[in-house]
Amino acid sequence: MFRVVIPARFASTRLPGKALLPIGCKPMLQWVYERASSAGAREVFIASAARAFGAEVIMTARTHASGTDRIAEVARSRNWGAQEIVVNVQGDEPLIPAVAIAQVARLLPAHPAGDIATLATALESLEELLDPNVVKVVTDTDGMALYFSRAPIPWNSDSAPAGLASQSNFAGARRHRGIYAYRVAALLRLAQLPCGMLEQREKLEQLRALEHGLRIYVEEALERPGPDVNTLADLERVRAQIASPGHNG
Repeated sequence: MFRVVIPARFASTRLPGKALLPIGCKPMLQWVYERASSAGAREVFIASAARAFGAEVIMTARTHASGTDRIAEVARSRNWGAQEIVVNVQGDEPLIPAVAIAQVARLLPAHPAGDIATLATALESLEELLDPNVVKVVTDTDGMALYFSRAPIPWNSDSAPAGLASQSNFAGARRHRGIYAYRVAALLRLAQLPCGMLEQREKLEQLRALEHGLRIYVEEALERPGPDVNTLADLERVRAQIASPGHNG
């Protein structure tokens, strides 16, 4: 069994108050909560604004720099055991499949060498490979993450004879999907670690874990997650998708 914590962020720079913005007849955060609740979690916790639709509330300090810090506070306050599994589901992913949440929760029990688990999907275009907003991941032969980057990795030198603009091959590249499962012991350790040089340069928190020797197991997502919401344009795309005929929401 596992637990889910949704570290909803209301002070978004690009889209203020986005967690409460309506999608269909529900706020965005409620879509995320309902998908997490249907994934088989023992408990699902989110931020105080969720009280209106019956979610269990845990208030955390406003000084936290990241969702990981907020989830670690929840784990400490609840005295969760060191080997228990907690899943971090972002509050801006109203189309996250329940199957993806359940999948990532199963990975750590199945791969005891991992401290953290996450998902990836194959890139669908060359544009994604070159887009710094798309985080790429490469792994070793056991599925453990070697590196995450906004840069185009792995780089195929043979298909880019004239450098960056000449790249024509994105085969084998994978997009990191920002859902994580942690062993509680690894979560608490991660929250206490200082920000490393790689994290500062790439602006990717998961690199802190790699820099300090935590192992991240990566598996191909069984179902491709829908888009997250960072801008008004993202919000409108998700609204249209949810409103489309045949959408199961």
